[in-house]
Amino acid sequence: MSDACRACGACCATFVVSFHMSERDDQPGGMVPEALADEETASTCRMRGTDRAAPRCVALVGKVGEAVHCGIYEFRPSPCREFAPHGWLGVSNAACNRARARHGLVALPDPCPPR
Repeated sequence: MSDACRACGACCATFVVSFHMSERDDQPGGMVPEALADEETASTCRMRGTDRAAPRCVALVGKVGEAVHCGIYEFRPSPCREFAPHGWLGVSNAACNRARARHGLVALPDPCPPR
């Protein structure tokens, strides 16, 4: 988790987090706590709280834009593992800055400024 993420959390309070049922801890090899996942379809579920009008993942601890962390970081689902903050390792992620804007946070700088 980057330092920017520990002071942000906007993605966890903006996006629906859907993932395959096989990632739940009640499935062989799964790690995501089943109690924190709501069934979505016969083969997918989502992190509880992320499908609301004002989404906020139930695993998010702290205040968005100040100090946050994931309460299940080691056991988080694949969409969370794959979502990188804007500029992480020099890669842009416009969705990160959209989430930040939704919560009134300033955009993170482009990793590769124009020449």
